[in-house]
Order: sequence, then structure tokens, then C-alpha cells
Amino acid sequence: MKTIGVIGGMSWESTATYYAQINLGVKAALGGLHSAKVIIHSVDFAQIEALQHQGEWEATGRILAQAAQSLERAGADFFIIATNTMHKVAEQVERAVSIPLLHIADATGRALQAQGIEKVGLLGTAFTMEQAFYKQRLTDKFGIEVVVPNGVQRRLVHDVIYQELCLGTLNPRSKNDYHTIIDELATAGAQGVILGCTEIGLLVKQQDTSVALFDTVAIHAAEAVAMALEEGSF
Repeated sequence: MKTIGVIGGMSWESTATYYAQINLGVKAALGGLHSAKVIIHSVDFAQIEALQHQGEWEATGRILAQAAQSLERAGADFFIIATNTMHKVAEQVERAVSIPLLHIADATGRALQAQGIEKVGLLGTAFTMEQAFYKQRLTDKFGIEVVVPNGVQRRLVHDVIYQELCLGTLNPRSKNDYHTIIDELATAGAQGVILGCTEIGLLVKQQDTSVALFDTVAIHAAEAVAMALEEGSF
């Protein structure tokens, strides 16, 4: 079994979900008392969030690059960044280490292709919904058209993430608002909706909607488990 490195803490609530799902995946695959070999470097999200909203992305990349280097030194065979938004600096982080990164958009793209999805809705932070680093990767690598909510809805989705979900607050009104947005994306032709922020799955569940949801935490964690259990080296 390979050792998974995790850059977490963005937020710690979703990192806890990652840890649980990775271990559940290893248990399901191997049985018995097996658990995952995981090294977590958890950053201070307050520092990251401030830099995000100041547009200081290179500075956030340096923080995550240092985290990746610490994971490599500690013996991780590969690593994941346990957040969608910070994949904006994924290339900067990858350049800092020699171990491979399992990119969250690639894992999501493969899951969408497996379900025959050609047009998908995307919920996430404003950075993820509005900038090209995530949407364009899905289009360029997987041929998937990505649609996002309107401007007012994007602001609502973004604010709920930072002001509620990252603080561990689950608000029923926000859940209803998210489901309204999901329904509108489906009406606009989306065959499914990506929960493209790792906290959204804490609020929105598949059992509450007929629209196919793609929870990036579950997808990313499952691919990390598969990668850890693959035979051979990279």
C-alpha cells in the first residue's frame, strides 16, 4: 500500500471527511483491520482565505508548495490537495516536489465520463465557478461543457461556503437555496451537478434530489484509495 499525502485544513471540516472516506475505502477493499497509510499537512485556513480574497495566489501557492515538500520528506508516495479552489495553484505546487499530484478535476472528469455526462453544472467558490483553471480543464481534457449559476446565485453559493460551511454551520435555508440552484442548472440542460467545493457535500445530499450529484470529496478520496492500492511504483 502506498502512502497518501494530504494537504488539508481548507477547511478542516472537509479534511476530516477526506480522512474518513479514504479509510473507509481501504477497509472496503482490504477488510479486517486495514486502514490507510496517510500523512496530513493541515494549513491555517484563515491565512489562505485572506490571501485568496486579496488575489495573492502566488503566496498561497508557496504555502501549499511547502506543505507538499513536507509530505514528500515524510514519505508520501503521492499527494492530494483536499480542496477544489486551491487547484488554481496546482502547477506551482507540483513543481516544488517530485511525487505526483492526483488532481481533483481529473478525478472528477473521469467520474463524469464514466456516467456519460457531456454537460454539467458546477457549484463552488466564486473562484472555482468564475475562473478558467477548473472549468477549462474539464473541457480541454474530457470534452465536458460546464455551466454555472447566474451572478446572484454564484455570490450566494460562495458566501454560504465561507460564512457557514467552513465554520461548520449547516443552515436549512441555505440547503433549500442550493437545491433551487441545482434544479435551475438541470433545467438549463445540465445532466448533473458537481459539488465543486469540498464542504458542499456536508449540506447537499443525493437523497434530497433527483439531479445527479458528483461530490468531489467522495470522487477524489476513492481515486486516492485506488492509487494507493495499485501494484507497482509510479
